[in-house]
Amino acid sequence: MRAIQITEFGGPEVLKLVELPDPVAGDGLVPVDVDSAGVNYADTHQVEDSYLAKSSLPMIPGTEVVGRLEDGTRVAGLATGGGYAEKALVHPGLLFPLSDAVSDGQALALMVQGLTAWHLLRTCTHLQAGESVVVHAAAGGVGTLAIQFAKHWGAGNVIAVASSEEKLQLAKDLGADNLVLAGADDLKSALEAANGGKKVDIVLEMVGGETFDASLAALAPFGRLATFGMASRKPPKPINAGDLMSRSRAVIGFWLAHCFGNAEKMLQPQMAELLGMVEAGTLKPLVGGTYPLSEAAAAHQALRHRGSVGKLVLDVKA
Repeated sequence: MRAIQITEFGGPEVLKLVELPDPVAGDGLVPVDVDSAGVNYADTHQVEDSYLAKSSLPMIPGTEVVGRLEDGTRVAGLATGGGYAEKALVHPGLLFPLSDAVSDGQALALMVQGLTAWHLLRTCTHLQAGESVVVHAAAGGVGTLAIQFAKHWGAGNVIAVASSEEKLQLAKDLGADNLVLAGADDLKSALEAANGGKKVDIVLEMVGGETFDASLAALAPFGRLATFGMASRKPPKPINAGDLMSRSRAVIGFWLAHCFGNAEKMLQPQMAELLGMVEAGTLKPLVGGTYPLSEAAAAHQALRHRGSVGKLVLDVKA
Protein backbone atom coordinates (compact mmCIF):
# COMPACT_ATOMS: atom_id res chain seq x y z
CA MET A 1 0.00 0.00 0.00
CA ARG A 2 0.98 3.65 -0.38
CA ALA A 3 1.46 5.50 2.89
CA ILE A 4 3.06 8.57 4.40
CA GLN A 5 5.74 7.45 6.81
CA ILE A 6 8.23 9.29 8.99
CA THR A 7 11.52 7.74 10.09
CA GLU A 8 12.86 10.83 11.87
CA PHE A 9 11.17 13.59 13.85
CA GLY A 10 10.95 17.08 12.43
CA GLY A 11 8.82 19.44 10.40
CA PRO A 12 6.74 18.78 7.27
CA GLU A 13 9.86 17.78 5.35
CA VAL A 14 10.04 14.41 7.17
CA LEU A 15 6.71 13.23 5.69
CA LYS A 16 7.65 10.77 2.92
CA LEU A 17 5.47 8.78 0.49
CA VAL A 18 6.48 5.10 0.59
CA GLU A 19 5.25 1.61 -0.30
CA LEU A 20 4.57 -0.59 2.73
CA PRO A 21 2.91 -3.95 3.41
CA ASP A 22 -0.78 -3.81 4.27
CA PRO A 23 -1.42 -3.70 8.04
CA VAL A 24 -2.50 -7.00 9.58
CA ALA A 25 -5.70 -6.85 11.64
CA GLY A 26 -5.39 -8.07 15.21
CA ASP A 27 -6.63 -7.28 18.72
CA GLY A 28 -10.17 -6.95 17.41
CA LEU A 29 -9.31 -4.14 14.99
CA VAL A 30 -11.14 -3.80 11.67
CA PRO A 31 -9.41 -3.05 8.33
CA VAL A 32 -10.66 -0.04 6.37
CA ASP A 33 -9.88 0.68 2.72
CA VAL A 34 -9.18 4.40 3.02
CA ASP A 35 -10.51 6.91 0.50
CA SER A 36 -9.72 10.10 2.43
CA ALA A 37 -7.80 11.00 5.58
CA GLY A 38 -8.09 14.04 7.83
CA VAL A 39 -5.22 16.34 8.76
CA ASN A 40 -5.18 17.90 12.24
CA TYR A 41 -2.93 20.41 13.95
CA ALA A 42 -2.13 17.69 16.47
CA ASP A 43 -0.53 15.72 13.63
CA THR A 44 2.11 18.45 13.25
CA HIS A 45 3.01 18.02 16.92
CA GLN A 46 3.09 14.23 16.62
CA VAL A 47 5.47 14.39 13.66
CA GLU A 48 7.96 16.49 15.63
CA ASP A 49 7.35 14.48 18.84
CA SER A 50 5.97 17.44 20.80
CA TYR A 51 2.48 15.98 21.32
CA LEU A 52 0.80 15.02 24.60
CA ALA A 53 1.59 11.37 23.92
CA LYS A 54 5.12 10.40 22.92
CA SER A 55 5.60 9.22 19.34
CA SER A 56 7.72 6.30 18.19
CA LEU A 57 9.45 5.61 14.89
CA PRO A 58 8.80 4.60 12.20
CA MET A 59 5.30 6.07 12.16
CA ILE A 60 2.37 6.62 9.82
CA PRO A 61 0.51 9.72 11.11
CA GLY A 62 -3.22 10.28 10.99
CA THR A 63 -6.21 9.45 13.17
CA GLU A 64 -9.21 10.14 10.89
CA VAL A 65 -10.22 8.07 7.89
CA VAL A 66 -13.21 7.70 5.60
CA GLY A 67 -13.44 4.56 3.50
CA ARG A 68 -15.11 1.17 3.21
CA LEU A 69 -15.16 -2.04 5.18
CA GLU A 70 -14.59 -5.41 3.51
CA ASP A 71 -18.37 -5.76 2.97
CA GLY A 72 -18.54 -2.39 1.20
CA THR A 73 -20.07 -0.40 4.07
CA ARG A 74 -18.98 3.24 3.94
CA VAL A 75 -17.67 4.44 7.30
CA ALA A 76 -15.74 7.14 9.09
CA GLY A 77 -13.25 5.92 11.64
CA LEU A 78 -11.01 7.18 14.43
CA ALA A 79 -7.72 5.30 14.40
CA THR A 80 -4.94 5.45 16.96
CA GLY A 81 -2.55 6.10 14.06
CA GLY A 82 -1.84 4.98 10.52
CA GLY A 83 -4.47 7.13 8.81
CA TYR A 84 -2.26 8.58 6.07
CA ALA A 85 -2.36 5.31 4.11
CA GLU A 86 -4.47 3.27 1.70
CA LYS A 87 -5.42 0.85 4.49
CA ALA A 88 -5.90 1.49 8.21
CA LEU A 89 -7.00 -0.46 11.27
CA VAL A 90 -9.81 0.89 13.48
CA HIS A 91 -11.53 -0.39 16.62
CA PRO A 92 -15.19 -1.26 15.88
CA GLY A 93 -16.37 1.12 18.61
CA LEU A 94 -14.69 3.98 16.75
CA LEU A 95 -16.39 3.36 13.40
CA PHE A 96 -19.36 5.50 12.32
CA PRO A 97 -21.62 4.47 9.39
CA LEU A 98 -21.99 7.19 6.77
CA SER A 99 -24.85 8.02 4.45
CA ASP A 100 -24.24 9.35 0.94
CA ALA A 101 -25.64 12.70 2.14
CA VAL A 102 -22.38 13.38 4.03
CA SER A 103 -19.20 13.94 1.99
CA ASP A 104 -15.80 12.56 2.93
CA GLY A 105 -14.57 16.02 3.90
CA GLN A 106 -17.61 16.77 6.03
CA ALA A 107 -17.29 13.47 7.88
CA LEU A 108 -13.56 14.02 8.50
CA ALA A 109 -14.28 17.49 9.87
CA LEU A 110 -16.71 16.05 12.39
CA MET A 111 -14.44 13.50 14.01
CA VAL A 112 -11.50 15.04 15.89
CA GLN A 113 -12.49 18.67 15.35
CA GLY A 114 -16.27 18.38 15.52
CA LEU A 115 -16.23 16.08 18.53
CA THR A 116 -13.69 18.35 20.23
CA ALA A 117 -15.87 21.42 19.66
CA TRP A 118 -18.92 19.54 20.98
CA HIS A 119 -17.16 18.45 24.17
CA LEU A 120 -15.52 21.85 24.74
CA LEU A 121 -18.93 23.53 24.88
CA ARG A 122 -21.04 20.74 26.38
CA THR A 123 -18.76 18.64 28.60
CA CYS A 124 -16.04 21.09 29.61
CA THR A 125 -17.59 24.56 29.83
CA HIS A 126 -21.31 23.65 30.08
CA LEU A 127 -22.45 26.51 27.84
CA GLN A 128 -25.67 28.14 29.02
CA ALA A 129 -28.02 30.18 26.85
CA GLY A 130 -27.12 33.87 26.79
CA GLU A 131 -23.45 33.42 27.74
CA SER A 132 -20.56 34.98 25.87
CA VAL A 133 -18.10 32.66 24.11
CA VAL A 134 -14.64 33.54 22.78
CA VAL A 135 -13.42 31.24 19.99
CA HIS A 136 -9.70 31.52 19.23
CA ALA A 137 -8.42 30.28 15.84
CA ALA A 138 -12.00 30.88 14.73
CA ALA A 139 -11.36 30.02 11.07
CA GLY A 140 -9.78 26.65 11.89
CA GLY A 141 -11.38 23.23 11.97
CA VAL A 142 -12.53 23.38 15.61
CA GLY A 143 -13.26 27.10 15.49
CA THR A 144 -15.58 27.07 12.47
CA LEU A 145 -17.68 24.35 14.09
CA ALA A 146 -17.56 25.82 17.60
CA ILE A 147 -19.00 29.11 16.30
CA GLN A 148 -21.94 27.26 14.76
CA PHE A 149 -22.53 25.11 17.85
CA ALA A 150 -22.40 28.11 20.18
CA LYS A 151 -24.99 30.01 18.14
CA HIS A 152 -27.17 26.93 17.71
CA TRP A 153 -27.13 26.30 21.48
CA GLY A 154 -28.08 29.86 22.40
CA ALA A 155 -24.84 31.75 23.16
CA GLY A 156 -25.57 35.43 23.61
CA ASN A 157 -22.35 36.75 22.08
CA VAL A 158 -19.86 34.71 20.06
CA ILE A 159 -16.53 36.53 19.76
CA ALA A 160 -14.28 35.20 17.01
CA VAL A 161 -10.51 35.71 17.14
CA ALA A 162 -8.48 35.05 13.98
CA SER A 163 -5.22 36.09 12.35
CA SER A 164 -6.52 37.99 9.30
CA GLU A 165 -9.45 40.10 8.15
CA GLU A 166 -10.37 37.39 5.63
CA LYS A 167 -10.59 34.76 8.37
CA LEU A 168 -12.62 37.10 10.56
CA GLN A 169 -15.07 37.62 7.69
CA LEU A 170 -15.44 33.85 7.40
CA ALA A 171 -16.17 33.66 11.14
CA LYS A 172 -18.79 36.39 10.77
CA ASP A 173 -20.40 34.53 7.88
CA LEU A 174 -20.66 31.45 10.12
CA GLY A 175 -22.50 33.43 12.79
CA ALA A 176 -19.93 35.16 15.00
CA ASP A 177 -21.34 38.33 16.59
CA ASN A 178 -18.09 40.21 17.20
CA LEU A 179 -14.57 39.98 15.80
CA VAL A 180 -11.09 40.45 17.26
CA LEU A 181 -7.86 40.35 15.28
CA ALA A 182 -5.33 37.96 16.83
CA GLY A 183 -2.15 39.66 18.02
CA ALA A 184 -3.93 42.78 19.30
CA ASP A 185 -1.62 44.89 21.47
CA ASP A 186 -3.98 44.50 24.43
CA LEU A 187 -5.91 41.29 23.77
CA LYS A 188 -7.58 41.27 27.20
CA SER A 189 -9.09 44.72 26.62
CA ALA A 190 -10.02 43.80 23.04
CA LEU A 191 -11.96 40.75 24.21
CA GLU A 192 -13.77 42.76 26.86
CA ALA A 193 -14.56 45.54 24.37
CA ALA A 194 -16.05 42.94 22.02
CA ASN A 195 -18.30 41.89 24.91
CA GLY A 196 -19.67 45.36 25.54
CA GLY A 197 -17.00 46.26 28.08
CA LYS A 198 -17.75 43.22 30.24
CA LYS A 199 -15.62 40.21 31.03
CA VAL A 200 -16.43 37.00 29.15
CA ASP A 201 -18.04 33.75 30.29
CA ILE A 202 -16.29 31.12 28.15
CA VAL A 203 -13.02 30.98 26.20
CA LEU A 204 -11.99 28.15 23.87
CA GLU A 205 -8.19 28.47 23.73
CA MET A 206 -5.61 26.53 21.71
CA VAL A 207 -2.85 29.08 21.06
CA GLY A 208 -1.04 29.12 24.40
CA GLY A 209 1.48 31.71 25.58
CA GLU A 210 0.29 35.30 25.85
CA THR A 211 -3.04 34.47 24.22
CA PHE A 212 -3.87 32.10 27.07
CA ASP A 213 -2.72 34.65 29.68
CA ALA A 214 -4.85 37.46 28.23
CA SER A 215 -7.86 35.20 27.84
CA LEU A 216 -7.68 34.06 31.45
CA ALA A 217 -7.45 37.68 32.59
CA ALA A 218 -10.60 38.49 30.58
CA LEU A 219 -12.72 35.82 32.31
CA ALA A 220 -15.72 36.93 34.38
CA PRO A 221 -16.47 35.44 37.79
CA PHE A 222 -17.56 31.83 37.20
CA GLY A 223 -16.03 32.07 33.73
CA ARG A 224 -14.49 28.94 32.17
CA LEU A 225 -11.44 28.70 29.94
CA ALA A 226 -11.04 25.40 28.07
CA THR A 227 -7.55 24.75 26.73
CA PHE A 228 -7.13 22.16 23.99
CA GLY A 229 -3.87 22.99 22.23
CA MET A 230 -0.73 25.09 22.13
CA ALA A 231 -0.31 26.18 18.51
CA SER A 232 2.26 28.85 19.42
CA ARG A 233 4.36 26.12 21.04
CA LYS A 234 4.79 28.56 23.96
CA PRO A 235 3.36 27.65 27.39
CA PRO A 236 1.30 30.20 29.34
CA LYS A 237 2.39 31.59 32.69
CA PRO A 238 1.95 29.22 35.65
CA ILE A 239 -1.50 29.46 37.21
CA ASN A 240 -1.82 30.30 40.89
CA ALA A 241 -4.72 28.56 42.62
CA GLY A 242 -5.36 31.66 44.71
CA ASP A 243 -5.85 33.72 41.56
CA LEU A 244 -8.52 31.29 40.40
CA MET A 245 -10.30 31.45 43.76
CA SER A 246 -10.19 35.23 44.00
CA ARG A 247 -12.18 35.53 40.77
CA SER A 248 -14.08 32.21 40.83
CA ARG A 249 -12.53 31.29 37.49
CA ALA A 250 -12.02 27.79 36.06
CA VAL A 251 -9.45 26.37 33.65
CA ILE A 252 -10.31 23.05 32.02
CA GLY A 253 -8.03 20.98 29.82
CA PHE A 254 -9.41 18.74 27.09
CA TRP A 255 -7.92 15.94 24.98
CA LEU A 256 -10.29 13.89 22.84
CA ALA A 257 -8.19 10.75 23.37
CA HIS A 258 -9.68 10.44 26.86
CA CYS A 259 -13.09 9.82 25.26
CA PHE A 260 -11.85 6.79 23.30
CA GLY A 261 -12.12 4.46 26.28
CA ASN A 262 -15.83 5.24 26.64
CA ALA A 263 -16.85 5.66 23.03
CA GLU A 264 -20.37 4.33 23.63
CA LYS A 265 -21.10 7.31 25.89
CA MET A 266 -18.67 10.03 24.75
CA LEU A 267 -18.25 9.54 21.00
CA GLN A 268 -21.02 7.50 19.41
CA PRO A 269 -24.05 9.62 20.50
CA GLN A 270 -22.23 12.86 19.74
CA MET A 271 -21.14 11.71 16.28
CA ALA A 272 -24.69 10.60 15.50
CA GLU A 273 -25.92 14.05 16.53
CA LEU A 274 -23.35 15.82 14.38
CA LEU A 275 -24.02 13.68 11.32
CA GLY A 276 -27.74 14.35 11.76
CA MET A 277 -27.11 18.09 11.91
CA VAL A 278 -25.11 17.95 8.67
CA GLU A 279 -27.80 15.94 6.92
CA ALA A 280 -30.44 18.42 8.13
CA GLY A 281 -28.37 21.38 6.93
CA THR A 282 -28.06 22.96 10.39
CA LEU A 283 -24.29 22.37 10.59
CA LYS A 284 -21.95 23.21 7.73
CA PRO A 285 -18.44 21.75 8.14
CA LEU A 286 -15.95 23.74 6.10
CA VAL A 287 -13.42 21.86 3.96
CA GLY A 288 -10.58 24.31 3.43
CA GLY A 289 -8.36 22.25 1.15
CA THR A 290 -7.87 18.79 -0.34
CA TYR A 291 -4.38 17.48 -1.08
CA PRO A 292 -3.17 14.31 -2.80
CA LEU A 293 -1.63 11.84 -0.35
CA SER A 294 1.80 12.64 -1.79
CA GLU A 295 1.42 16.29 -0.73
CA ALA A 296 0.81 15.66 2.97
CA ALA A 297 3.82 17.87 3.75
CA ALA A 298 2.14 20.81 2.01
CA ALA A 299 -0.97 20.32 4.16
CA HIS A 300 1.18 20.36 7.32
CA GLN A 301 2.97 23.47 6.08
CA ALA A 302 -0.34 25.26 5.54
CA LEU A 303 -1.48 24.41 9.06
CA ARG A 304 1.74 25.50 10.73
CA HIS A 305 1.85 28.82 8.88
CA ARG A 306 -1.84 29.66 9.40
CA GLY A 307 -2.40 29.35 5.68
CA SER A 308 -5.57 27.28 5.93
CA VAL A 309 -9.17 27.46 7.05
CA GLY A 310 -11.57 24.72 8.08
CA LYS A 311 -10.72 21.06 7.55
CA LEU A 312 -7.76 19.85 5.50
CA VAL A 313 -8.18 16.53 3.72
CA LEU A 314 -5.81 14.06 2.07
CA ASP A 315 -7.22 12.33 -1.03
CA VAL A 316 -5.62 8.93 -0.52
CA LYS A 317 -6.64 7.68 -3.94
CA ALA A 318 -5.02 10.60 -5.81
